Parts: sequence; structure tokens; C-alpha cells
Amino acid sequence: MRKIGIQGIKGSYHDQVAKEYFGDAVEINEFLSFDELADSVFIGSSDFGIMAIENSIAGSIIPNYALIDNLNLNIVGECFVNINHQLMALPGVDLNDIETVSSHPMALLQCKKFFKDFPKISLIEARDTAGEAKRISENKIKNVGAIASVEASKLYELNIIHKNIQTIEKNETRFVIVSKQRMSSSEDFDKASIKFSLSHKTGSLASVLTILRDYNLNLTKIQSLPIIEFPWKYSFFIDTTFNDMNDFNNAIELIGHKSESLKLLGIYKNRMK
Repeated sequence: MRKIGIQGIKGSYHDQVAKEYFGDAVEINEFLSFDELADSVFIGSSDFGIMAIENSIAGSIIPNYALIDNLNLNIVGECFVNINHQLMALPGVDLNDIETVSSHPMALLQCKKFFKDFPKISLIEARDTAGEAKRISENKIKNVGAIASVEASKLYELNIIHKNIQTIEKNETRFVIVSKQRMSSSEDFDKASIKFSLSHKTGSLASVLTILRDYNLNLTKIQSLPIIEFPWKYSFFIDTTFNDMNDFNNAIELIGHKSESLKLLGIYKNRMK
């Protein structure tokens, strides 16, 4: 049975992705931080890890790019999930009883507009959405609400006070599936994640983008991260889709010549809807 590492506990969105991607016949390893999750994949106690990497409202989860890179993990797949946040509390508790709401920082950010109408409610950052639902349930905390999934409300027997409180209705999070081992090449693969660094020479980034265009590669994501050892120098993480593996290989070879460093983070199946 494959061991799948997730950030969070049963009922979290990472748990949902694990079940959607791998099915029910897996063993779930729960971790409260992405660092612990990534380490478990690196040392082999988890065969695969599920990591949120970006959200359509809140943007990139930048530290996770660095974790994947620093531990030399391979991106072997991706999954997009529409995130519907529910405000929940113990049975019998209504909105007027709630003094604080605690949840993962990304969930709070995605629901920021909703809470502008309730200035008396304090927002507290926590390590996990479902974890807060479980804490409220187990400790019978009446003045605290949680933001979590419908599944979490059922598991931990909380009532949903307000449904779908995210700022934008279509709120998608992209999750990547990471492994210590690289997947064997497949004809189905049509997306890749790469990292490269460039000199400060004028037009260096434009030349890489031109290569992508010339070889019919579509840039779906670009994210810069500072290179800590060299102030004001940056690495670029990009996702690109392609129709022909030969075009991709030729483009990568040319980008290698144009860049100071180049690293393939993974080739996998594009799951963007």
C-alpha cells in the first residue's frame, strides 16, 4: 500500500486531493507543516507527497517552491480543486456567539472580504483548516469558529453557519504531487516544471521566452525566487505545456545554453481544466 504524505489531517483539502488522485487504497501520513511533509518524502517514509503550490485568489505558496527545489523532489503530477470554504462551529452556536475564527493563513486570506462585515471577529492563523475544526469539536469551544471543508464539518460534527464564504466563487488551488523518484517518460506527459537562473544581461529572460514561443511551448506559470547566496539575483520557476516531446527537449537544450543554471523539476500530465 502506497504511503501518501499530506499537510493537515483527515478532512483537510490535502486529504481530499490524496483520495481524488490516488483513490482510497492508500495509507495517509499526516503532517502539520509542509517542511515535515517534504522531509518525509525525501527520507522515504512517504512514497508521494501532496503539496498546495498556488491559489487562484491568494497566489503562489512561495516557500513550497523552495522546499521542492532544495530537497531535489520531483513533481510527478498535479491536481486542481475548487476550494469552497465553510464557516463552522459547535451545534447551537451562531455567528453572534463567535469571537474568533481560526484557520490556515491561506484560508483566512481567501475569505478576507467576508469578515470585513464582522469587525468584532478576530482572525487567528492556525496550521490546518481541518485541524481547527477538530480542536473546536474535541474541546467544545463555543466562542471560536473554523474555516474548513464540508467534509471536515461532517467528520468533526460541527454546524456550518455560513456556506462558501470565499471571496470569489471559483476559488481553485493547484496541488502538486511530489516524489523522490522521477516518473518514467510517458506519451501522456505534456507539461513540465523547470527552474533556471540568468545573468543580468539585457534581454536574458526575453531570450528564454522566445525559445518557448519558437518551439510551441505555452508558458502557464512563472515565479521568481531570490537566490539567497547572491543578493539581487533570482531563479525563475516556470510551468509550460507542450504538444510534442521533441519540441520540449530541443527547447530545454537551448535554454540550458542561455541560462547560468537549469533544473528539470518534473514532467507530467497537464490537469488544468
